[in-house]
Amino acid sequence: MKIYRKHLCREILAAILLVLAALVALYGFFDVIESLKDVGRGGFSARHAFAYVGLRLPGRCYELMPIAVLIGALYALSGLARHSEITVLRASGMTTWQLLAQLFTVAGVFAVVALLMGELVVPPAERVAQDMRLQAIHRVVAREFGSGLWVKDDRAFVNIRAATPDASLEQVRVYQFDAQNRLRYVMDARQGTFLEPGKWRLRDVVRTSIDHDGADPLASVERKAETHWASALTPDIVNMLMVAPERMSLVSLVTYLRHLWKNHQKTGRYEIALWKKLFHPLAALVMVALALPFGCAHSRVGGVSMQIFGGVMVGVLFHMLNGLFSSLGVIRSWPPLASAVAPPALFLVAALLLLWWTERR
Repeated sequence: MKIYRKHLCREILAAILLVLAALVALYGFFDVIESLKDVGRGGFSARHAFAYVGLRLPGRCYELMPIAVLIGALYALSGLARHSEITVLRASGMTTWQLLAQLFTVAGVFAVVALLMGELVVPPAERVAQDMRLQAIHRVVAREFGSGLWVKDDRAFVNIRAATPDASLEQVRVYQFDAQNRLRYVMDARQGTFLEPGKWRLRDVVRTSIDHDGADPLASVERKAETHWASALTPDIVNMLMVAPERMSLVSLVTYLRHLWKNHQKTGRYEIALWKKLFHPLAALVMVALALPFGCAHSRVGGVSMQIFGGVMVGVLFHMLNGLFSSLGVIRSWPPLASAVAPPALFLVAALLLLWWTERR
């Protein structure tokens, strides 16, 4: 690699890493403040708060990476332009598109890192964080396996095959034990709906009771269209047990989508999350393309500050549009692909127009 390429990559990489570290630290600080509100609830202590925030930092890093790439690239390019290094490179024959190719080299590294983090690091870290918080606050033990979500509720073990974001339960099975650890009954229900703290309504219930009073255990089966179920589970606990679709792995999203399709349930939110996961790593490439026209502007006085401020505003706008289009896509039933791709596509078009305008100057 030529000297100027190494210099460009080193400057841009260092700037992006610096900005990413600053953003993660800032958001982590706010998360700590938010988590400290739970200190004192159940067994949740300050140690749990810091551990919870630490486990969620990979997710923050994953979310903030495109913004960090944009601001970091702007900062590095502005510094190079201020010292006339961009001018020297252009005078030596480097075109805007060649410079963009160098930026894509660095952005490609962050795209690969984002893909690996989103698949291998963020989902398990998020799950461990939610489990730790749940156990500390509610004293309920939960684990997720291939057979669904398992929850220990006092002397009962509850298996939930699926839980929706509105805290409705699908395909619930309850194993109730007595004080001598003997199985008292097994209850299957097609659906569970929360009524009030400590009470759920179960529908299409099949209950198999076991009587241990005699010499030999006797089993009896009872069917009900509807029954009430007393449990410590609440919608807040169910939501904590669920990893947000945006932080699930691609394999988990595809598996859960197949389950929803099979049961004829709404899939809009999860389909949008799937497409966003696929296109999120490419956002780093869009961000450096957008940063190039602004960063190359030659200004010696006050230019860097305004460019960095503009980069922050553009990054915030991108982050807000991502969330806005996802929410509107679910509410208005827009095509999931369009809802997920619209913000990056708009910014890509803007970047290409700005690059074309820069070339014509």
